[in-house]
Amino acid sequence: MKKLEVFDPALCCSTGVCGTDVDQALVDFATDADWLKKQGANVRRFNLGQEPMEFVNNAKAKVFLETAGADALPLLLLDGEVVLTGRYPKRHELARWFGIRISDEKSVPSAGCCGNNKTCC
Repeated sequence: MKKLEVFDPALCCSTGVCGTDVDQALVDFATDADWLKKQGANVRRFNLGQEPMEFVNNAKAKVFLETAGADALPLLLLDGEVVLTGRYPKRHELARWFGIRISDEKSVPSAGCCGNNKTCC
């Protein structure tokens, strides 16, 4: 299976989902990364604040940091190729990159208390 490497900006912990002022995008991505791992995907995250040598040792991450700077993170590499920078992907993007089908039920936005089922309310 493919390998996703996520080069995160300096975060307070490995996922950034800690402290009192948590960024919802980090919460969503942490959940989606766990989901992706449960599908059998190889996902590795590197935190600039805790693992700076991973950025130095990866040629693409090193050039990205030198060129765009830490403010342009995150950097996502899929099998060594840049697929996204500057934001975290949504679950449907992760699924597309890995060829995972998301069931129609989960991909339809909720519309009220019962989703799109108008008979239950």
